Amino acid sequence: MEHVSRVLTRGIAGHSVWRYLLNSAVVALGTVLAGSVVALLAATAVARFRFRFRTTFLILLLIVQMIPAEALLIPLFLMVRRLGLYDQLLGLVVVNVGFTLPFAIWMLRTFVAAVPKELEEAAAIDGAGRLVTFWRVLFPLVAPGLVATSIFSFITAWNEFVFALTLINDQGGYTMPVALGFFTSQRSTDWGGIMAASTLMTIPVIVFFLLVQRRMVSGLVAGAVKG
Repeated sequence: MEHVSRVLTRGIAGHSVWRYLLNSAVVALGTVLAGSVVALLAATAVARFRFRFRTTFLILLLIVQMIPAEALLIPLFLMVRRLGLYDQLLGLVVVNVGFTLPFAIWMLRTFVAAVPKELEEAAAIDGAGRLVTFWRVLFPLVAPGLVATSIFSFITAWNEFVFALTLINDQGGYTMPVALGFFTSQRSTDWGGIMAASTLMTIPVIVFFLLVQRRMVSGLVAGAVKG
């Protein structure tokens, strides 16, 4: 508790620890929200529609997952700087969304494909349009998969280090994983500070998981009953 109190009162590298936690929260939640919308729409298109190069698109998603993040670091840095998003949390969100999308699309595709088409056809016969069918029929049944991908995206963006260190220059804009590096110097390492800050860093992840756990379980039960 002594080290935790010291980190909370003194901060890290002249900045409050809450600032670093807030930066991480903005990046993680932005990644979850933007990535979930894009992944759900893409997964629905892949699972429900037949188009040219559909299989090629799915294979490319797997290939992208095999590429190490370090190999994409320089191209992403140049792209973010050209877009004017360097040293901004928005640029980090965009990169994290692109990094988590392939897995999210593959996972959500399975959930969308598991929903019987007859449910959507029945809604169409009753006069529901595509948007109403998507929101009232498909979305509630795919919600458990959306929660699962959200957990993956949140944890990935929350713990991401390499992109945050490269794309953010201002120390006040660092995320929590990068801020932990301030406890290490050439002469010594403040292990007490690292463990205290790491403990504080894990609390939001646990809270996020507890918040979405009930929705995931209730969504699974509701999906089984509606199916």
